[in-house]
Amino acid sequence: MSIEVRIPTILRSYTGGAKVVEGAGDTLADLLTDLDSRHAGLKARLVTEAGALHRFVNVYVNDEDVRFLGALDAKLNDGDSVTILPAVAGGAFGFAAAAAISQHRAAAAAISQHRAAAATVASHAAGLRAAAR
Repeated sequence: MSIEVRIPTILRSYTGGAKVVEGAGDTLADLLTDLDSRHAGLKARLVTEAGALHRFVNVYVNDEDVRFLGALDAKLNDGDSVTILPAVAGGAFGFAAAAAISQHRAAAAAISQHRAAAATVASHAAGLRAAAR
């Protein structure tokens, strides 16, 4: 199965600059997973952590909006054409904002882990000082 996928300029860094890539899948979700296996990071820019399309992304299958075809469950056939477009309101900023939020969440998690480790070390040090008295 071969499906043509048109990539917007803002996402071409994930496809090595390619405007059009080929993918496979029975549903849009399957297609995005297939594309992500060859273009790492692409799916994260299109699908939320909750498993839905980002609201600032418009996806069309043969010129039909996937929101009316079942969103990520939209059925695909060999020879279909999928077009990914950033929403007009938000556009590139929306993609940049999603990337920044994702990076912020990762940094916040790392800071939280660091604080927990520091608290554990401080607790152990206090226990050793108390035992040494």
